[in-house]
Amino acid sequence: MEEEPQPQVEVEVPCYFLCPISLSIMRDPVTLPTGITYDRDGIERWLLTAATCPLTKQPVPADCDPTPNHTLRRLIQSWCALHAADGVDRVHTPKPRADRAAVAALVSRVHAAAAATATAGSSTPQPQHQQLLAALRELRDVAAESDRNRNLVAAVPGAVDVLAAVFAASANAKSSEGTASAVRDEALEVISSLQVPEQCLRRVAETNEALVSALVSALQRSSSASRARAALLLERVTAAMPPSRLVSLAEQVFREAVQLLRDRPAVSRPATKAALHVLVRTAAWGRNRVKAVDAGAVPVLVDMLFDGGAERRACELVLAALDRLCGCAEGRADLVAHAAGVAAVGRRALRVSEAATDKAVRVLRSVARHAATAAVVQEMAQAGVVATLCLVAQSEQYAERTRERARETLRLHARAWRTSPCLHHHLQAVYPC
Repeated sequence: MEEEPQPQVEVEVPCYFLCPISLSIMRDPVTLPTGITYDRDGIERWLLTAATCPLTKQPVPADCDPTPNHTLRRLIQSWCALHAADGVDRVHTPKPRADRAAVAALVSRVHAAAAATATAGSSTPQPQHQQLLAALRELRDVAAESDRNRNLVAAVPGAVDVLAAVFAASANAKSSEGTASAVRDEALEVISSLQVPEQCLRRVAETNEALVSALVSALQRSSSASRARAALLLERVTAAMPPSRLVSLAEQVFREAVQLLRDRPAVSRPATKAALHVLVRTAAWGRNRVKAVDAGAVPVLVDMLFDGGAERRACELVLAALDRLCGCAEGRADLVAHAAGVAAVGRRALRVSEAATDKAVRVLRSVARHAATAAVVQEMAQAGVVATLCLVAQSEQYAERTRERARETLRLHARAWRTSPCLHHHLQAVYPC
């Protein structure tokens, strides 16, 4: 007779082995200055958004480095080993953690290796290039371990400046392509993983004029992963740059942003959104609008409005970008020249969000006011755009300013649209007289 399997005994875990945050067995217990012990992963995540002890609510210094509780960890390890037969997982000794001094020393190594590389030149691969690459990879591994380590790297004085300088120098290098591209990608991976304050990015962008051109170079020549990182960093850099710098951006910036949108099936969604943010942010100025239009932005944006799986935020950004670009004659001309341009904007006006409706109405008003040939006026009626504007004008679910823009657009060509039997009742509801 086969023996019946014995039911597994439920083991009661000592309460002081449990993390107060996760209520799970602590694998790397650390103690705050308040005297309370937590699992390292849980308390580090907590301290990213709160500067207090979860239990005592006492303030915790921003530079606090929790103290490892080795005694408690050994007790937990012994207890887990004793109850391994009851299904309790063993707790392994954690790897040594990077500290501020070690991270600062590693950044100094990168700086010194970069200086030696610049002195040696880049005509042929030198030992200095390999030393720089090795130091960058070590720094990358440290930063990849945890949010804590990334914060440590970002907190080292001058670390972001060093990484930006290394990235810019390698991205703009014309020789030693293999080594230079490896250095470029490693530096980009590290710097893009850091949560850099906006004021720090602004300072770096102002002192390192080659940074934007380096990002453009990375967008042109990198792997898909590095292109995505470059796009995300470009978004953050342009958001931090002052208007005086934004108005003089090179045409290549817009070409690469538009190319990212063209390549969206092979590009990550965050990178696509980053490219849209760059267009919306930079096209607030007339010269940049023309640069974006010349790069082919308008037909690409129109095509994106037909993407079936497009997210709500992506649609809002597309319409916001079109609103910017229709602020110039070239942008409006490209929109009406697209076979489905006006119809695509009208199609998305009611199906996304209130913000999208407002941007779509703004685009349609620009077209009706400045680019409304007889053919365009007829197209707006036939494509259902006028009916959409009538619905927006009458609906109380939209903001009054959006409704007023819709009414203003309808007034511009009401005489021509009233002659259409299909639209007469819509316009009559808006303008009874």
